[in-house]
Amino acid sequence: MTTKRSWKLQEFVAHGANVNCLALGQQSGRVMVTGGDDKKVNMWAVDKPNCIMSLSGHTAPVECVRFNHNEELVAAGSQSGSLKIWDLEAAKIIRTLTGHKSNTRSLDFHPYGDFVASGSVDLNIKLWDIRRKGCIFTYKGHTGPINCIRFSPDGRWIASASADGLVKLWDLTSGKLLHDFKLHENSVNHVEFHPNEFLLATGSADKTVKFWDLETFDLVSSTSPSASEVRALVFHSEGNFLYSGSQDMLHVYGWEPACCYDTFSMGWGRVADLAVASSQLIGASFNQTNVSVHVVDLQRVNKTRGVSIQQLQQGQPAGTSQGQKPASAAPLSASGRRSFVTERPPTTSTKQREPEIKSEAQRESPTQDEKEDDSASSADIQDPVNYDSIFHPKKRISRSPTRDQPFPAPLDDQPPAPSQPPAPQPKQTSQPPPQAPSQPAPAPKLQPAAAAVAAPEPAPPPQRQPDPAPQRTPQNIISSDRNQPAGLDMNAFLPQNMRGAGGDQKTRAKETEAEALDSLMKGHNSMCAVLTSRNKNLDVVRAIWTAGDIKTAVESAVNMRDQAIIVDLLNIMNIKKSLWSLDLCVILLPKIKELLTSKYENYVHSACASLKLILKSFTSLIKSNVKMPPSAVDISREERYKKCSKCYGYLLAVRTVVEDRQHVAGKVGSTFRELQLLLAQLD
Repeated sequence: MTTKRSWKLQEFVAHGANVNCLALGQQSGRVMVTGGDDKKVNMWAVDKPNCIMSLSGHTAPVECVRFNHNEELVAAGSQSGSLKIWDLEAAKIIRTLTGHKSNTRSLDFHPYGDFVASGSVDLNIKLWDIRRKGCIFTYKGHTGPINCIRFSPDGRWIASASADGLVKLWDLTSGKLLHDFKLHENSVNHVEFHPNEFLLATGSADKTVKFWDLETFDLVSSTSPSASEVRALVFHSEGNFLYSGSQDMLHVYGWEPACCYDTFSMGWGRVADLAVASSQLIGASFNQTNVSVHVVDLQRVNKTRGVSIQQLQQGQPAGTSQGQKPASAAPLSASGRRSFVTERPPTTSTKQREPEIKSEAQRESPTQDEKEDDSASSADIQDPVNYDSIFHPKKRISRSPTRDQPFPAPLDDQPPAPSQPPAPQPKQTSQPPPQAPSQPAPAPKLQPAAAAVAAPEPAPPPQRQPDPAPQRTPQNIISSDRNQPAGLDMNAFLPQNMRGAGGDQKTRAKETEAEALDSLMKGHNSMCAVLTSRNKNLDVVRAIWTAGDIKTAVESAVNMRDQAIIVDLLNIMNIKKSLWSLDLCVILLPKIKELLTSKYENYVHSACASLKLILKSFTSLIKSNVKMPPSAVDISREERYKKCSKCYGYLLAVRTVVEDRQHVAGKVGSTFRELQLLLAQLD
């Protein structure tokens, strides 16, 4: 069997309302933060289903989130334009920053300073000083909402991508615009600096990725349009490739000349963020309340240069292009560009600019009405075990080794296990035999005192030497007493009324053999009777179902008072989701509540799956009808209102059961916690 090149790692319910944004930790790729309409920011460990920490305090839906480079801080921007900075290790909020007049679309942390940049729908980019809790500078010039902003690796520039189709490069020292990159034909969704070279990559809704030289501000190359718009970009950790994420696709690009090394067909939908972790690429996306994480094995990427875009346009053979050197197989750039200096500059420059920073902060400081109270914000650690495993190793020099291990591929697609694990075992078993004869040898070299102490110790080995001999001889010689019990107490394997010695055992065994067969047949006959009755009931339900009256078929199944029949029915309806209706919800919700407390785990899982479908499909309809009862004579609306009211009452009753069982350990407990988040939408 061959391993998969890419696979889905997990999918889970992240919020009680729609998810609006997410971000992966770029350093480790092992942590993720999400923001949603429920005004919360939740942090997750990738490949773990449970929320580690929930951050609350925003008064509006959260629109964007971002980790800092050490993954110890998280910035979150809301629909109101306010920003909150959280210290994850201390589990507390450290700053609330207000100043934007509309939605915050993008955030980024300075690579080594205590600064955050934010881009908003109000067309402005703001640079914030976290320590002084103020805005240092506001960059204006875009005519469309800011979709993405990034600091350069040396912290001197900010690149901003906007819906106006422009990418602007700003100088932080002078506070001025350096250059406009104008060749995109549609909204620019993402911008990313090369980790080493003076190179900038931009991805747009025009379905292309363009590479720009930051010394000459010229276009280096451009990819051909892909099937859908580019949504996320990330460079390889060594800067050899660029990974571009779009709708259900991942492209691996080179830029000198522009070429596509490889393409992966992914099932992640509208991918929101990418991160490179060890030898894998992690991609995350969200849809309504769900978040899914996918993995790409970078070791299986085609690393030989493909046909370049210029060659495709000019009809030239692969490997050469007009005016350029032949392309080599190595994906390294030979442009000789300057590299970013990523060392932290002296702090004296910061002190010299301190008066300017203060005056700017005062000029940009919000009014008293715009300020939010940090005391209303809280960090709720919901998974202390994973929280400790992620943040406590940061206090040591080395982190937990699991953070550097790749995520395993699905078991069905993994190749046979390598022969490395059995290798140490022969070494361990082969070491003791040589030690046994070598133990008496060192004795003459010991000092007299040590020899006196060690004298009693060599005595046991001669007694243990005969042990291996009997163990090896039976391997080649069949023992004459092979039919005799091998030192076992046979009475321990017999019923109490059959235990005895000698011939009594045989006599009692013959006497009770018929009784044992009778007891087995009684259980067998009772089980056959149950299955026969269940088969007849299912035939009745199937006859009514095939006649086209699904509601009557479900009612007849409920009246049979057999939970197994209900479970079989739910499993069918869970597969074909279009069968569900308000009438069936009214009939089945009371039975689903009973199944949630069943002692059979498969009954509980079937009930949970049905409850998830009901909540996802009918919650908004039930809430809208319950909140607005019919005021005029409308028979159809009154009937719908009665059905929704019954479903609402049943769901509230189910909610109490879910709340009681959400602390159960294992997969069942995680399922109930997901249901608790979905049931919270009823409020």
